[in-house]
Amino acid sequence: MKKLRLLLWVGLICLATTVNAAPTVTCVTEENRPVNFWENGKVTGFSAEVVEAVLKEIDVRADIQMMPWARAYATALHGENVLIFSIMRTPEREHLFKWVGVVSPPDSSYLFALRGRKLKLDNLGDALNYNIATINGDAREQYLESKGFVKGRQLHGNAQPKTNYEKLKLGRVDLWAMSDIVATDIVRREGSDPSQVLVRALQLTELGSGGSYMAFGPRTDDLLVERFRKGLEAVKANGTFAALQKKWF
Repeated sequence: MKKLRLLLWVGLICLATTVNAAPTVTCVTEENRPVNFWENGKVTGFSAEVVEAVLKEIDVRADIQMMPWARAYATALHGENVLIFSIMRTPEREHLFKWVGVVSPPDSSYLFALRGRKLKLDNLGDALNYNIATINGDAREQYLESKGFVKGRQLHGNAQPKTNYEKLKLGRVDLWAMSDIVATDIVRREGSDPSQVLVRALQLTELGSGGSYMAFGPRTDDLLVERFRKGLEAVKANGTFAALQKKWF
């Protein structure tokens, strides 16, 4: 009888542990310095540290993986309990993901040109006459495609922002679709003054100027998404978010 009670007790403990255990979460992101990038054997950057702070706040362990954006996007969209960051929130994506909250500072998207080229764009239609470097599957590429730009014609996709900047410098493309923060960071790290090298030929105003998000795909349980929302709210309320922003920017 005592042995039976012991077995029942152990079974109840195991059941309670299983019920309360946090699900395994995978976090995916891309190389996009200074918000998320690979350095010294790990993913770091402003947004990456915000995500780590949220994970600590809600006591959830997760594996943070870096991969090309198109792969990260597909992994989050079709996977279960996959968190993606930093992802722009657009009307086209609104119902594809479960949005947690903003994990990067305000930013804007532009079509950049080399200052020496003296390209003049009065509107987006003018850009149809040029070759544009984009990141495969990112919001800027998706936006331009929705406006009639065609991959392989005007749009030339790549996986790395730095590679696109190199293509711009070499004259292999005329314009570079990129966020202001990332573009200026790349130029500075190469030892140049962004204001002397690049010109913001056209702002992609319809993409907005707010920060990028962390989000889950539709297969993730709403309770887990809400747990992350509350964790992010706590990180912002206790000053951690502001401290990290001061550190990185």
